[in-house]
Amino acid sequence: MKDIGYKLLKGLLTLVACMPLGVLYVFSDFIFLLIYYVVRYRRKLVAANLRACFPDKSDEELKGIAQKFYRNFADYMVETLKLLHISDDEMSRRMTFDGLDIIDGLLKSGKSVVLYFSHCGNWEWAPSMTLHAAVPPGDKVEYCQVYRPLKNKTFDRLMLDIRGRFGSLSFPKKTVLRDLIVMRREDIRSCTGFMSDQKPSHGDPTFVTEFLNRPTAFISGTEHLAARLGFAVAYWDMEKISRGHYHLTCRLIADDASALKPGEATRAYASMLEQTILRNPSIWLWTHNRWKIPVKLPQEQQ
Repeated sequence: MKDIGYKLLKGLLTLVACMPLGVLYVFSDFIFLLIYYVVRYRRKLVAANLRACFPDKSDEELKGIAQKFYRNFADYMVETLKLLHISDDEMSRRMTFDGLDIIDGLLKSGKSVVLYFSHCGNWEWAPSMTLHAAVPPGDKVEYCQVYRPLKNKTFDRLMLDIRGRFGSLSFPKKTVLRDLIVMRREDIRSCTGFMSDQKPSHGDPTFVTEFLNRPTAFISGTEHLAARLGFAVAYWDMEKISRGHYHLTCRLIADDASALKPGEATRAYASMLEQTILRNPSIWLWTHNRWKIPVKLPQEQQ
């Protein structure tokens, strides 16, 4: 019965996804009005985050950023739904890339890659990189992403189907190290995206650095994994060009994480992410309670 229910839900959402994006953006406009003015979804948290991160901006400027964020957030919802029914050609026009030759070169040389990514723009469209990659998935190469399973099993299954739309694999955070080790033993090169801008979970190794005018704890497990496996590390810099159009630029951090000093990759990621956000603050996920637990900078950074 659960399987039948899931197929009905997915079928219904796929019918909605068949609508052109121009029509879906009408729904997005309504979602914005609903979550911003009616439900007021986490507006106090968003306002507090923006005020602390941009102390020099006026109340009017911060309100403008918040409103643009909620509009982008609503767009993210319908654009993610659209992945249930979108052609490869349309996806290739709407999600473009620079620097994929860096990843292609590393994979061809036998090197696996860890991609630092973030909740900027529409991160669910990023796996469409396989449409542009010189080394296709499946030929001793896999493109992967790390995810935190949702509590609702039905929506977790739906998101896994959506995220695998372009041939990439999804690994739960708890098993990703084991999964990547297994692939390495089988001589499979991998390019794996890590969303490392969330608040660390309890027990996660962390690295504290200055970020958006605040001492901030970053998940350092990403660099530990990359260093242990000797993977290359890079950053994906996301831009929102216009409604329904995004661009990603790959920026190499190191071709071998094991050669870096502890914290070096995480600090580089934090610095690059900060520049992405400063360029357009409205595309980052401000509803996340990033600074729930206050932290202090290490003595050497004070």
